[in-house]
Amino acid sequence: MFGKRSELEPVKTKSAPSPKKEEKPSPSSAPAPAMEARVQRSNEPGEEYYETKATIFNALFETIDVSALAGMNAEKAREEIRTIVDEIIAIRNVRLSVNEQTQLITEICDDILGYGPLEPLLARDDIADIMVNGAKHVFIETNGKMLKTNIRFRDNTQLMNICQRIVSQVGRRVDEASPICDARLLDGSRVNVIAQPLSIDGPALTIRKFKKDKLRLADLVNFGSISPAGAKVLQIIGACQCNIVISGGTGSGKTTLLNALTGFIHPDERIITCEDAAELQLQQPHVVRLETRPPNLEGKGKITMSDLVKNCLRMRPERIIVGEVRGPEAFDLLQAMNTGHDGSMGTLHANSPREALSRLESMITMGGFSLPAKTIREMIVGSVDIIVQATRLRDGSRRITRVTEVIGMEGDVIVTQDLIVYEMDGEDADGNIIGEHKSTGIARPAFWDRARYFNLEKDLAEALDAAGS
Repeated sequence: MFGKRSELEPVKTKSAPSPKKEEKPSPSSAPAPAMEARVQRSNEPGEEYYETKATIFNALFETIDVSALAGMNAEKAREEIRTIVDEIIAIRNVRLSVNEQTQLITEICDDILGYGPLEPLLARDDIADIMVNGAKHVFIETNGKMLKTNIRFRDNTQLMNICQRIVSQVGRRVDEASPICDARLLDGSRVNVIAQPLSIDGPALTIRKFKKDKLRLADLVNFGSISPAGAKVLQIIGACQCNIVISGGTGSGKTTLLNALTGFIHPDERIITCEDAAELQLQQPHVVRLETRPPNLEGKGKITMSDLVKNCLRMRPERIIVGEVRGPEAFDLLQAMNTGHDGSMGTLHANSPREALSRLESMITMGGFSLPAKTIREMIVGSVDIIVQATRLRDGSRRITRVTEVIGMEGDVIVTQDLIVYEMDGEDADGNIIGEHKSTGIARPAFWDRARYFNLEKDLAEALDAAGS
């Protein structure tokens, strides 16, 4: 099928020289010493296995027509690769068990058609993050703990090829001219690549995986991230179109919480999302997803988050959702929140609700807006209703530690009040943190009238009372 299969025959002839005439085999045709012996592998393959795999892989590339593979469906391409690899193993006299040969063929197929050594990690739903620090160091985060795996790449070239394959799927590129790239996998998982020469020891690839089944607020209750009563308060906040900022550190679950809160948006509302890499998984029928764009090779064509948020205002949105606020787009988002787009949401990096307000102010200032500090704070107060603080605790668990209202101004200071806080009581024998969510006793929060407008004030009162008991 590939027009190069006949190249296998000379390999067979050279690998079995006639005993009548001793001839020194050429390096390309002689079986590698690592391939003459049986490959012994435990759960962690040794250097011998990787040498065997590399030799077969190189022989495969000399034999197949890669461009023909691109025109075939994945299953047919895998079958063709499997057939050729079986022939190479027979010709090169590699002695493998059935299981070893099956695993080696699977890995080679993944290298050519998929994401190589990352495939088994991407298939696992219990992994939250995959971190690749060069070809030989792959770490994962599972159950809040960082673990090193026995997975490795052949070399940095293979790792870079897989990085380029990932980012090219969403129309982006990564190379020496553009060594930093944000992208996403087809399932929405977030990807960041930083390549050489910026990454000294080889390309660094970070993948923030998303679960195949989108987490809902009820799931967060089951995980202990929020109490049932606290979840009810958040549900009412989302349903009565409060403007929400979700604050938290890296890996604290901000995007997961944002996805959960969007579940209470009415199906009839028109929602527009703006993201650097599209990863939100909204279930409503009327959703428009927008994504920023990096500059092209000539340095032109860049579309920033601020550009997207500004354009949203011309698209007749009812809610605007910004995946992450990190720059001048904070000003445009606050303008949108304050001009009739109630129920808009966004996330930002901060360690407390008070710090989140300060970060909003500093991002607006960095955008070049020469406004007095008091004017900026008044804009924040008029736009943001609720700040939800997400925190990753030292035991690896993720908790919603505060649900805070933005009330108003006293002089030049923004006044806030906590509705629900997470109080830690200690830790158990296994080092897991023990605590509970408690209401601060606020019976009528500032958004009470908004809840009454949506006929939810009775539910809000019951939820706050249950949170305090």
